[in-house]
Amino acid sequence: KSRGLGDLYKRQAHWYLATAVSRLTTPSRSARSSPEGEQPLAADTERSTEEEHVNQSKCRVCREPAIIDLPRHNANFCAEHLLQLCRRQVEKAIADHDMLSIDDRILVAVSGGKDSLAVWDILVELGYRADGLYLGLGIGDYSDVSGEYTRAFADERGLTLHTVDLRDEYGYDVPTAAKVTKRVPCSACGLSKRHLFDKAASDGGYDVVVTGHNLDDEAAVLFGNALRWDIDYLARQHPVLPARDGFPKKVKPLMRLTEREMAAWCIVRGIDYQVDECPMALGNKHLAYKEALNSIERTSPGSKSAFYLEFVDKMSPILAEHRDHERSRLVACTSCGAPTTEPDSGDAPVCAFCRLHDRVGGHEPVPVEMVLNKRARKAYLAAQESGE
Repeated sequence: KSRGLGDLYKRQAHWYLATAVSRLTTPSRSARSSPEGEQPLAADTERSTEEEHVNQSKCRVCREPAIIDLPRHNANFCAEHLLQLCRRQVEKAIADHDMLSIDDRILVAVSGGKDSLAVWDILVELGYRADGLYLGLGIGDYSDVSGEYTRAFADERGLTLHTVDLRDEYGYDVPTAAKVTKRVPCSACGLSKRHLFDKAASDGGYDVVVTGHNLDDEAAVLFGNALRWDIDYLARQHPVLPARDGFPKKVKPLMRLTEREMAAWCIVRGIDYQVDECPMALGNKHLAYKEALNSIERTSPGSKSAFYLEFVDKMSPILAEHRDHERSRLVACTSCGAPTTEPDSGDAPVCAFCRLHDRVGGHEPVPVEMVLNKRARKAYLAAQESGE
C-alpha cells in the first residue's frame, strides 16, 4: 500500500530482501512480488548489484549460499546462521544488561510490525514466558490491518494476547487526540501507549514489559536528543528501566539488531507483519534522523551501532545520577494512581494521560486525513481512493 515516496522505497527494499530470502526458504504472504505499476527507484540499481553479490556469496559460518549480507559484521549469512546471529544478539543484550530471568512473567508490547512480532517470537523460542499486549489506536485501516496481523500471529502459535481499544475503553483515538490538542499525532500516541503498557503490566501481575525498539530506533532517538543536548531524555535512554515507584521494569532486547535484520528474521520464520509505515508518521523527525544515520552507515558500516552501543556503555552510567534524581520527584496521580511528576505550583498531581483523557475523551472520532499535513494527506487519500 503506497503511502508516498518514502514508503515506496521501504516496500521495494522489503521486496528485495524477501526475494533474496525466498530462494532458500518458504516465503510468508508478506514476501510479495514487486507492486504492479511501480517502477524501481534509482537506488534499486545499486540494490540489484547488491543482490547479485549476495547470490554469489557464501555464509561466513558454513560456506553455504548466503541470503543476506551484513556490512557492519563484514559477513554474509545463510538462513540458519542469520537466525543464530539474531538469537545470540538478543541473548547478549539480555545477559549484559540483566534484562530478564527465565522465571519472569513478560508482557510484550506488540503492534503488528516486524520488530514487536520478532522479539515476541525470539523470546518464546528462547524459553521465556511471554504474553502480548496490542493497543487499538484507531488509526483507520492501518490499525485494523495491524490488529489482524497481531491476532493471526498469536492464534497460529497458541500465545496469549491481551487487547485494549482506546476508543472503546477510553472514549478517544489517536487522530481525535491530535486534532483536539492541536499537537502532533505521535505525542498522544506515545503518551497513551506508555501509560497503558504500564497499567496492563501492573494489573496483570507481569514482572517486565518488553518493547520492540531496535538499534535503528534507538540510534535515531539518541541522534535527536544529542542534537539538542536534552539531558533529561538522554538520561532516560537506556535499554533497561528498572521497576520503581509504580513503574514496571521495561527492557529492549533488540537493542543490538537492525530493522533489516528483523525483517529478515520474520521472512525466514514465515511471520506475516504490517509492512506499511503508520500514515501519521510521514514527516516525523525520527524518520529524518534514521535517514541521516543510514547515509553515514552506507559509507562507514558499523558507525550506527558504535554510536548507540558506546553511548550505552560509556555515557549512560555517567547520566545515571541525573536519571535517579528525576525519578525521586515522582508522586502518585490523584486520578489514576500512576506515578507522575510533582507540580511546582502545589496543585494536586495529575498525570499527563489523565489530563489528556479528560480533555479528549468522548469527542466524536476524527478521520485520519484531518490531522495529516498536506503531503501526507494527499498520499493517504490517493491510497484510499485506489482501494489499497
